[in-house]
Amino acid sequence: MSNILWEPGDDRAHESEMARFRAYFAHETGADLSDTEALTTRALEDPARFWSALWDFFHVIGDKGDGPYLVGEDMASSDFFPNATLNFAENLLHLARPDDGRRDALVFRGEDKSALRWSWDDLEAHVSRLQLALRAAGVGPGDRVAGLLPNRPEAVAAMLATASLGAVWASASPDFGPRVILDRFGQIAPKVLFACDGYWYAGKPFAIADKLAETMAGLETVKACVIIDYLGTAEATAAALPKATSFDAFEAAFEAQPCEFVPMPFNHPLYVTFSSGTTGAPKCIVHRAGGVLLQHLKEHALHVDLRPGDRMFYFTTLGWMMWNWLVSGLARGATLLLFDGSPFHPGPGVLFDYARDERMTQFGTSPRYLDGLRSAGFAPGPDHNLSALRTMLSTGAPLLGEAYDYVYQVLKPDLHLASISGGTDILSCFVLGDPTRPVARGVIQSAGLGLAVEVWSDAGKPVVPGEKGELVCTKPFPTMPLGFWNDAGCARYRAAYFDRFPGVWCQGDFAEQIDGGGYVIHGRSDATLNPGGVRIGTAEIYAEVGRFAQIEEAVVVGQSTGDDVRVVLCVVMGAGAVLDDGLIREIKTAIRRGASPRHVPALILAVTDIPRTKSGKVSELAVRDVIEGRAAKNIGALANPEALEAFRDIAPLTT
Repeated sequence: MSNILWEPGDDRAHESEMARFRAYFAHETGADLSDTEALTTRALEDPARFWSALWDFFHVIGDKGDGPYLVGEDMASSDFFPNATLNFAENLLHLARPDDGRRDALVFRGEDKSALRWSWDDLEAHVSRLQLALRAAGVGPGDRVAGLLPNRPEAVAAMLATASLGAVWASASPDFGPRVILDRFGQIAPKVLFACDGYWYAGKPFAIADKLAETMAGLETVKACVIIDYLGTAEATAAALPKATSFDAFEAAFEAQPCEFVPMPFNHPLYVTFSSGTTGAPKCIVHRAGGVLLQHLKEHALHVDLRPGDRMFYFTTLGWMMWNWLVSGLARGATLLLFDGSPFHPGPGVLFDYARDERMTQFGTSPRYLDGLRSAGFAPGPDHNLSALRTMLSTGAPLLGEAYDYVYQVLKPDLHLASISGGTDILSCFVLGDPTRPVARGVIQSAGLGLAVEVWSDAGKPVVPGEKGELVCTKPFPTMPLGFWNDAGCARYRAAYFDRFPGVWCQGDFAEQIDGGGYVIHGRSDATLNPGGVRIGTAEIYAEVGRFAQIEEAVVVGQSTGDDVRVVLCVVMGAGAVLDDGLIREIKTAIRRGASPRHVPALILAVTDIPRTKSGKVSELAVRDVIEGRAAKNIGALANPEALEAFRDIAPLTT
């Protein structure tokens, strides 16, 4: 593989958690596992033994039960550890808890300069009191608890208290609108709602009392609404709402005591997460507790090399599955670094100040954030000591080659840059990093251990490396959802993932396996382009457009024209920049040379804004709907739905 940007070095590779597990699994199986490739092959040959070995390697707290550890007639109905019991919260709190309970478990930094620091003792005390309060409110196994919260320590404690009782947690971000919230929480009928009095963004406080009143009016099943104080108005907000109290008062009625953890089946519901809803009502995806725990332990330890005492950060909200992924880092004994607000306020260095101050070891972010840093010309200065930082993670969209260059040339050369890709559907990753292998420019390093990832043609056959196709998984894995909420017989669940290729999980990503190892994600399958009947991805176009400093943002879509599709590129220009004929020619030339003639847009147009989902992803489907004269679906899922107006009635698109 060419374009190698980083190699771990023998010491780092041999001392990694991946290397430790490989040695353990080799001893357990008697197999010759000389490298990660051999481990990958063995894990797929004997999946039940592989996942059982992970349970033992991590010393999961619970009863694994008697085998078999994998049962089921087909992939969709397969279950792991059908006789096992465990409690998710117990494992996060006790599996790798440090001996000194005064060490940091959660550190919070808010955009408004507020800060919190909870030790492991503090966290367990909060979970204990919340557990007792939830039980007093009638919450038990299978009940739902919802969180409309910023990324603060109280959110982590509320989730753990919910899980400790065998109840089910679902969350959303407080910047969601009432209709978006009700579209999600209304489907699962929560018994308790945790919320906040407001949040901060870009230097401004946003009170949500009115939003909460409308939300509570639509959630008749809620017996208690618990308000966390962020703006200093929790008491007043609670007083104005029915069945509401402040977080402090909710806890204060109970003294902390050793937590009780209700043993639950491995496949008991833990989380409900929600699809973005940009193509219709959001799907309520139900995730199994044991599968999430085991998969996250594997990803954090083996693929990220997260170790006890590390200090892990991911920029996320509670409306994105990366919050659920981040929180599982507690099971590795890591300190979680939480942040709420704009990552560019008051300047682009705010998260690097955080990394320096807290000696961050893993920095999780997105391509959009890295593009923003690059556009702003940000470079860590002499006052940014990043010596502790070992790993940078990125997800949410394809990470393009220019972002790799920026990370290694500007941010830190000695860094494991791991692009990861999976989704809300599986609450984990199909392809991600490997700390024992080199990093190549623009390439995701490997498939997740134990996941039979392949790239298939439309005819349902594996393609050769270098050809693009559908990302599929051909064997069961433990974070396949239990199903969708209120989906009798799992008909909608099976249709969503198994109808395209019967019996095989189809993720909906347009991907390519690289000759020599690794993967490239070229975009979502439903957003791929088909000019002249040839299927191409959007990532290659974004890669070339990203080279132009004059362009701030871009969206590319396919517009139907008769019996064909034409490629349309819309760009937001930077301050003082103009999209003239000369620049259009330069863009087309760059795309022709860097991608292919088929990728060259038929039209390149300037717009004032581009719609994004709440988690920051460009909504290509909403743009395509509007320019083709259809109503965009579920615009409440967009962070800036007003941006769609820029695409209505543009003359070149109507001819």
